[in-house]
Amino acid sequence: MLLGEILHPEVVKTTLEAENKYEAIDELVDLLVESHEIPVTLRDHIVEVVVEREKSLSTGMEHGIALPHGATDAVDDIIGALGISRRGLPFESLDGQPAHIVILLVLPKNKFQAHVRTLGGIAHLMSNANLRQALKNAPDSQTVLRLIEEEEDRVPWR
Repeated sequence: MLLGEILHPEVVKTTLEAENKYEAIDELVDLLVESHEIPVTLRDHIVEVVVEREKSLSTGMEHGIALPHGATDAVDDIIGALGISRRGLPFESLDGQPAHIVILLVLPKNKFQAHVRTLGGIAHLMSNANLRQALKNAPDSQTVLRLIEEEEDRVPWR
């Protein structure tokens, strides 16, 4: 599944207020609740599975990207949210740099192959320095989505 197929304007926030990775996870899960992607009754469970995964191995990648995620039986399809932190968040990234683009994914436990393809596709997408810079500067969620979809349309492995 492509990132542009997972996201919609209500789950993209260009002004993350979080000061650390756990606050970012909370903030992005709250977006999923507010946009009715998950019921409020699942909020704490979703935070728990994502935080548990994060504590086992940081999902801070390189180049200002973080990809916190967790798998649960409580969802049937991949659900996601994206947040942009202008100042950057400490995320124990591979390169030691703060995360500016945080993509949170909630994955169904029973669809492992889809997880691998989706995570790999996002990693490939975010390897584009021009896209990362454009996303960091995007003024609103519509622009973020347009940039992602345009880039996904260009990639040959689609």
